[in-house]
Amino acid sequence: QVQLVESGGGLVQPGGSLRLSCVASGFTFNDYTIAWHRQAPGKEREMVAHITSGGRTNYADSAKGRFTISRDNSKNTVFLEMDALKPEDTAVYYCQAIRIRSSFWGQGTQVTVSS
Repeated sequence: QVQLVESGGGLVQPGGSLRLSCVASGFTFNDYTIAWHRQAPGKEREMVAHITSGGRTNYADSAKGRFTISRDNSKNTVFLEMDALKPEDTAVYYCQAIRIRSSFWGQGTQVTVSS
């Protein structure tokens, strides 16, 4: 059974940090690009960052310099380190596993940035 399980979300003050995790099972994790997306209330889902099977990374402009994506293939896990958080980062964060003709999504974890 394919599963992507996100964790690490929560309430944090502006300027704070969070580390999200996405643990995968049920497929060959090492072969997939993994992306983090987010969706704020009333807005479309947007890609935040992704990391390829080879470790190449790409970030949305809103995430550059503040977010870092990494993966530990030995643990089938991808991380999203988020620093200098802003209220506009408030959203549900989802991870997605991507390969040609194949895609899986997790259920999401809520991140709220508020004082």
